[in-house]
Amino acid sequence: MALIVALLSSLLVLSASSPADALSLNHYEKTCPDVESIVTKAVQSATTKDKTIPAALLRLHFHDCFIRGCDASVLLYSKGNNKAEKDGPANLSLHGFYVIEGAKKEIEASCPGVVSCADILALAARDAVVLSGGPTWDVPKGRKDGRTSKASETIQLPAPTFNISQLQQSFSQRGLSMDDLVALSGGHTIGFSHCSSFQNRIRNFNATHDIDPTMHPSFAASLRSVCLINNKAKNAGATMDPSSTTFDNTYYKLILQGKTLFSSDQALLTNPKTKNLVYKFASSKQAFEKAFVNSMIKMGSLNGGQEIRKDCRVVN
Repeated sequence: MALIVALLSSLLVLSASSPADALSLNHYEKTCPDVESIVTKAVQSATTKDKTIPAALLRLHFHDCFIRGCDASVLLYSKGNNKAEKDGPANLSLHGFYVIEGAKKEIEASCPGVVSCADILALAARDAVVLSGGPTWDVPKGRKDGRTSKASETIQLPAPTFNISQLQQSFSQRGLSMDDLVALSGGHTIGFSHCSSFQNRIRNFNATHDIDPTMHPSFAASLRSVCLINNKAKNAGATMDPSSTTFDNTYYKLILQGKTLFSSDQALLTNPKTKNLVYKFASSKQAFEKAFVNSMIKMGSLNGGQEIRKDCRVVN
């Protein structure tokens, strides 16, 4: 009996501490039933014109959630003397904002003041993965939009140069595990990187090696030919993996071959737990997709907002 009472009281504690504004799958069922189809159409239409859009939207959602939770703070424009997140050094290459802004405009026309920009971004990230041939999932909804966005806080984003302990710390500060780290890194199966994010590995790597010895020599050579020393080409860089518009598990196979761009990708082999997961995901696309979906839902529930913005670019 005492055990049952103890269990009941702990359940009560759990329910008391779960926020009233917890996310739910049917959050807009009555208030804005068409929200998901509006977002999907916007993402599809933009992708038809620009095949880099899915990777851009997935990255926008990551960069949003890692600063102040998934509160659409990354979408706010700088104003007066406040420099917003989108103008922070790590975010200067973010793009695809217009897809979210366009979807928001359309949603406002059919259900004004109901749907948050943060939810639109979370839905668009899911659609981006699906359109790239990846898994689908039901996105929990009910996020609120934040009122604060500071470029200075973008220093908290995990950097492509991070080692495994820095990565682990960055993720655990947000309640994300080593499993989440490896699964979410798989987002690097789509997209493009500028030379600046991996330059450290292909020239002057350290006192002993010019090139990072964990990088496959022919891969390093091809990157050096694209990223010239005094490179003035603003858009020079490389695709994250050869099938850069297809969401698959190629990324993990490339890690095992020493053919990924970032130090932070290669770092996943430097810890027994993360290394095991890399092998697991490299050998099973299904295992990767399942883990990725779980981790996206977990990351997507980091919330911190206060309002439903009328325009994603400015606070109310």
